[in-house]
Amino acid sequence: MNRVVIPPGGQAAPHRHVGSESTIFLLAGHVKTFHGPCLERSVINQTGDFLFIPAGVTHMLVNLSASEAAVAIVARNDANEQEHVELHAPPGTAGSAPGAATCEVPGHE
Repeated sequence: MNRVVIPPGGQAAPHRHVGSESTIFLLAGHVKTFHGPCLERSVINQTGDFLFIPAGVTHMLVNLSASEAAVAIVARNDANEQEHVELHAPPGTAGSAPGAATCEVPGHE
């Protein structure tokens, strides 16, 4: 378990946790989480919400507030989970699988 703080207007880099699931409890704030191969899906969560991210799912969390930090408690089923984080290489970019479809990382509008 760890405590995560996303500063006002901040966002995490698109990434995935190889082999570990994530459960997030939002202590404070409003967060939009993009997820999927091209980060094409999203969900908005607020204080008191739980969010589950299956192992290997690419995601990016964005703090929707320009003035307040978003704070969450995150639990994963891997004691070395930070060693198993892979940054997202969007399909169609360097680092992605050959022949993958082109997609863009969304903004946080």
